Amino acid sequence: MSPPRFSIFALALLFGLSLAEDPAISYVYELSYLTASPLGVPQQVIAVNGIFPGPVVTATTNYNVEVNVFNRLDEPLLLTWNGIEMRRNSWQDGVLGTNCPIPPQWNFTYSFQVKDQIGSFFYFPSLNFQRASGGFGPIVIDNQDRIPLPFAKPDGEITFVIGDWYTQNHTVLRSVLDSGKELEMPDGVLINGKGPYKYNSSVPDGIRYETVNVDPGKTYRIRVHNVGISTSLNLRIQSHKLLLVETEGRYTSQTNFTDFDIHVGQSYSFLVTMDQNASSDYYIVASARFVDETVWQRVTGVGILRYSNSKGPASGPLPVPSTDVSHPWTVMNQQRAIKQNTSSSGARPNPQGSYHYGQINITGTYIFRTMAPTIINGSLRATLNGVSFLNPSTPMRLADKHSVKGVYKMDFPSRPVDRRPPRLGSSIINATYRSFVQIIFQNNDTKVQSFHIDGYSFYVVAMDFGNWTEDRKGSYNNWDAISRSTIEVYPGAWTAVLMSLDNAGVWNIRVENLDRWYLGQETYIRIINPEENGKTEMGQPKNVLYCGALRSLQK
Repeated sequence: MSPPRFSIFALALLFGLSLAEDPAISYVYELSYLTASPLGVPQQVIAVNGIFPGPVVTATTNYNVEVNVFNRLDEPLLLTWNGIEMRRNSWQDGVLGTNCPIPPQWNFTYSFQVKDQIGSFFYFPSLNFQRASGGFGPIVIDNQDRIPLPFAKPDGEITFVIGDWYTQNHTVLRSVLDSGKELEMPDGVLINGKGPYKYNSSVPDGIRYETVNVDPGKTYRIRVHNVGISTSLNLRIQSHKLLLVETEGRYTSQTNFTDFDIHVGQSYSFLVTMDQNASSDYYIVASARFVDETVWQRVTGVGILRYSNSKGPASGPLPVPSTDVSHPWTVMNQQRAIKQNTSSSGARPNPQGSYHYGQINITGTYIFRTMAPTIINGSLRATLNGVSFLNPSTPMRLADKHSVKGVYKMDFPSRPVDRRPPRLGSSIINATYRSFVQIIFQNNDTKVQSFHIDGYSFYVVAMDFGNWTEDRKGSYNNWDAISRSTIEVYPGAWTAVLMSLDNAGVWNIRVENLDRWYLGQETYIRIINPEENGKTEMGQPKNVLYCGALRSLQK
């Protein structure tokens, strides 16, 4: 039976029989095609409940969340939950290594707990380049009332979903990649699904732009998510300071910035106080970074910040970033300045700094090296450590559960291997449960890349230019490094993170840049407790979908 169609539908329920007896909240999300013109050109986008971008998923720490997803597209669908750790429950992760896709006209209910998490995250479709057409939306996990915020309660909240955008839909863009070509320059940058304000004659008439209405003297929490394809963006609000307070679930030391680089897949929270006069409106700008900004001038998102007593429209040139990408050291220093707030509580009533990660012995090292795309077996592919990942037809965790052999190999190299040519393979990492590892992301490609690990957050202890060597461990920040789930790696540079492998399951490690991910730049890490007794990993859900070698089990 088909469900009713919704414009916005989010039903909150308190269940008596929920996991750990915590409250539950339930949503119904219907993904379908919609015609929109965000850059003035009619095109097909992916809407959620008829909205582009999609509605927010809101929960509180330790709530159980159910999202019943109806696939009204003409191709298979999975939603993944960027930064949600899915403790003990990789079955709900929404990527091909752990889930069979939702077929067209089917539905599937994701059920997970936001265990010990707070902060700003987002969801998006993980298959077939679909994120390039939409289907994304924000996730907000609030503190429990008994856990104080490390800042005065804001007077309001504002969300910016930003990203580079093409006027061609995802099927056309992936066909470009399939043909062996790389994508051209994006057509623009969207802010909340809308194009740029006409700040000069280069912007066509009639484009809808985002307007944010505020009151003078008030302070707002602004949550920002870069959901784009491959472009790092610099966010700034004319004449206003951005006070950084949170990134991907961790409160940060509070630092003021005039502008801030937000890389693909990253989420941040800022406090912005409306402390300017209202002689005019103010520009909100999200512009491309680490490119020739003169050539890329049209790849700029512009919105309007409007005081309730504003006396006129914004005018003049757009504000410019405070750092110059031709001096990469200064740009990297902005990211190095992000530290955790060791005096605040996070999801639990204890300081985050009480976990002395820097005093734990490192038991393993993984170095993931990326190179520019190359031709493998006649096709353009991207690699990690010389392996371009092929998703098997049977999800790996499902294959384990049903003893299906030959689906994947646990032979992913822990370090780059130069003596063998790049290859295709369903090659994953077999890791030791409860080990404490360092992971080095080494970017030998020509573009800034963001790396994400599902099921986890990790401590970002160092980044630098050149190639990582063992002696660089002496430069690690072993006290107040930020913990997050998505980190940028500059071209010709490396980023080091530390992570405790305490979340059993099979978890995706990927580049968030959608073009490189589509071309195979990912792998999985398999973390299984050899003494599993049902306490460290949840069992297969009752509504699991079957595919591949297990298709006959589907009812």
